[in-house]
Amino acid sequence: MTSKTSRELSQTDENQQDRRGRRIALSCRLFFFGDDDFEGEAKVLDVSTNGCSVESSIDVTVGMILKLSLFLPDFKWPLRVDQAIVRWIDGKQFGLEFTSIRLAQRERLRGLIMKARL
Repeated sequence: MTSKTSRELSQTDENQQDRRGRRIALSCRLFFFGDDDFEGEAKVLDVSTNGCSVESSIDVTVGMILKLSLFLPDFKWPLRVDQAIVRWIDGKQFGLEFTSIRLAQRERLRGLIMKARL
């Protein structure tokens, strides 16, 4: 087992802060859909243009591919993500990476994030 140097630790901290800095806390509903009529509902905890973390009572597995509908506070209709992959799970929380999202949807998300930062 190797221990990290203080430089490696500070780089890790910087990477984590950078990742968090691109995210905003957000509370909204999300519906997800998978293969074989698999579906569920979750509460969004935070979001970025590349993904989100959510909390749900529905069990998922790492690597699962889902379609998403996020009910953001800026519009009456949901933001659609054509494909997202479950990247991590921690209890009832899990992280989703948006791997296929239309440009207009990503721009809508970017606008929401920019407004929240002001």
